[in-house]
Amino acid sequence: MAGLRDTAKELFQTARRAADPALALRAALSENPLPRPDPGGVYHVVSIGKAAIPMAEELLRNLGDVAPDALVITNYENARNLPGATVMASGHPVPDENGAKAVAEVIRRLATATESDRVIALISGGGSALLPAPAEGLTLEDKAEVNRLLLAHGFEITEINLIRQQISKLKGGGLLRHAAPAPVSAYILSDVIGDDLRVIASGPTVAPIGTAAEAKALLTERGIWGRLPAPVQAHLNAAKAQPPLPQAKNILIGSNRKSLNAVAKAAGANARIVSDHLTGDVAEAAEAVIAAAGTAPKDRPACLIFGGETTVVLQGDGLGGRNQELTLRVALAMPDLDRDWVFLSGGTDGRDGPTDAAGGIVDAGTAERIRAAGQNPEALLANNDSHAALNAAGDLLITGATGTNVADVQILMLA
Repeated sequence: MAGLRDTAKELFQTARRAADPALALRAALSENPLPRPDPGGVYHVVSIGKAAIPMAEELLRNLGDVAPDALVITNYENARNLPGATVMASGHPVPDENGAKAVAEVIRRLATATESDRVIALISGGGSALLPAPAEGLTLEDKAEVNRLLLAHGFEITEINLIRQQISKLKGGGLLRHAAPAPVSAYILSDVIGDDLRVIASGPTVAPIGTAAEAKALLTERGIWGRLPAPVQAHLNAAKAQPPLPQAKNILIGSNRKSLNAVAKAAGANARIVSDHLTGDVAEAAEAVIAAAGTAPKDRPACLIFGGETTVVLQGDGLGGRNQELTLRVALAMPDLDRDWVFLSGGTDGRDGPTDAAGGIVDAGTAERIRAAGQNPEALLANNDSHAALNAAGDLLITGATGTNVADVQILMLA
């Protein structure tokens, strides 16, 4: 069993390395060179997200003598000094006041951009929470409450960003409006399944996913419209059509699928990518993993690979995240396969929900280890307390912040 666990962990690190932000940007710049400013113009560099520092570091290396003072906004875990850049750290997944300060600095810098300048935006996952820019009439507390409601009620990332964009100054193309008249080129590392550029970091350099009316309809359909802060309701009710966005060049440089392909290659002939869209409710995702285990060939080892981003509907007040809950559900529901198995699910950013873990790694003995530690795994699951359950079993996957983010990777090893 130890061998299976070690292999699963190494394959997860393979997935993470395949999403290395600096290498991905280096390859993209060789194919899509930076546009040069007009005579008298300068570069304005804004790097946003969990991978903001390594992306900015690579870009500054390419710019050489013409490098500006770049502005970098990332999460606290990934923040560090970067020569040639002003680094600002803010809250994720819950926005905070430092994020509001970062927004103000982004807007201040973009306001100085001219038609002769070139704005380079480096965008990676996490940008939505890191740059909370409430629309006029809204507060940071209003946005935080909306975010809390959406997460607690199992909204998927596309749905979340549809709503976020309608109550923000920067999301859904807002960065382009603030940068105008300067042309914008964006290099984007995807953390969303399907790589919809409107969803990554809530699409600061692309058109919004939908309209305020569509956001209101979705909130009403899910039964939480009446629970929104009154100013948010008023803002969505009063929203008017926006003028067309300025044009931008958006370049995708990395994705979850690229990481899955790297895992499959490293795992060898017995590996198979089962799904790159393991999304939706975490209970249904666990059923999909278990079903795949039942159909795997029994005459040889197998490595089944999944990628995606599930959601959790909170029923209790425990501590955990979607990857931890997914592994706990698999551990409790997996039938006797008459063979050794290990299942890993982890966030490539190294953080699963508001915890110190990237996810979990479980096997047929997980439930018994939890009980041996004096805990009730079923009760912990019912309370959404997957972190406590996996901690009791010694089955937390802890990597620390990775400096990248291309959603989640799941690996099922079958002996």
